[in-house]
Amino acid sequence: QVQLVESGGGLVETGGSLRLSCAASGSTHDTYAMGWFRQAPGTERVFVAAISYSGATPHYADSVKGRFTISRGNAKNTVYLPMNNLNPEDTAVYYCVGDVVPSRHYQEYRHWGQGNQVTVSS
Repeated sequence: QVQLVESGGGLVETGGSLRLSCAASGSTHDTYAMGWFRQAPGTERVFVAAISYSGATPHYADSVKGRFTISRGNAKNTVYLPMNNLNPEDTAVYYCVGDVVPSRHYQEYRHWGQGNQVTVSS
């Protein structure tokens, strides 16, 4: 059984920065990929970023490219998402995800964190 525990998030003004963290525990696959999705009220969950186990292949949604950076921790069971130049459109609940390979499709992730609220005020 895999557990994903998130931290970070909160309230920030437009143009500010936040950092999300996620730690995986339990029976993760040897090549465990991790990533982030987000969901704003009344909308579907959308892809934000994902990264392979090695950390060599990050993937980003066009809306966050150049502002968000996904990375793995040295222990490989953690993933970080520093978010810069935030704007109100980034306001959402952010979910950490994990599974065998990185994907832009939420249906392909079996493991989900509890979600963390990020609110950007204008």
